[in-house]
Amino acid sequence: MPTTHSNAQARALKLLKAGDEAKPTHGFLDLLGDEEQAGPPTGLAQRLMRTSIVPSIYEQYWRPALGRVAKGLRGPTMAGEVAIATNLLGLRPGLTALDVACGTGRFTRAFGKAVGPDGLAIGLDGSRTMLDRALDNASPADPVAYLRADAVDLPLRPATVDAVCCFAALHMFADPDAALASFARVLKPGGRVALLTSARRTWQPARLADTALGAASGQKMFDRGEIAGKLRDLGFKSVSERFAGVTQIVAGTR
Repeated sequence: MPTTHSNAQARALKLLKAGDEAKPTHGFLDLLGDEEQAGPPTGLAQRLMRTSIVPSIYEQYWRPALGRVAKGLRGPTMAGEVAIATNLLGLRPGLTALDVACGTGRFTRAFGKAVGPDGLAIGLDGSRTMLDRALDNASPADPVAYLRADAVDLPLRPATVDAVCCFAALHMFADPDAALASFARVLKPGGRVALLTSARRTWQPARLADTALGAASGQKMFDRGEIAGKLRDLGFKSVSERFAGVTQIVAGTR
């Protein structure tokens, strides 16, 4: 049966690990309950995502503006990022895609269109206000389900999704290595991952400035090539990298 928002939640529930109970709350599935967030706080950037102001301007102003600063003038636009992620993940009708730290759902909605009515796109985030905004932007016909849960220790059973996307969030996680291992765990054999995260510049004065800025905002600054190496260590093949400003887009196949 083709998936719409009305039954997307039911399909998403079937992918959860045994013992995890998600309560439907205002249109999304909630595994965190009264917890303010999953895991320890990492700094200012993460806290801002839980406010009411940032989610209201995130998709149109906040993320594009900060992204342009981070990526530089030659980096992709937001629409370009969505297209790059969709292509790197090889999304096609019938697949299941997981959008980790989905925010207001810009990528999740696009993935829903790419996988079509027989597929499923799951947007996962720890912020209630972000998910509320994502639901405001959703169409009832979209094959999309939203899940409030831990992005580092994903609540899905092993080998349950065809694609994992995590754009502009890995550097804000308390344990990025655990998150990458979790991404690998939930991917089916042959599944793909696509990540956009920080990339510290190679010139030493710039590296020092990047590190200081990251520390002040609670964001980890990864070295160029570091994330690709971590994916290879986890068994990913066909790993690719592209850099723009202080960002890197890295992808690989499980």
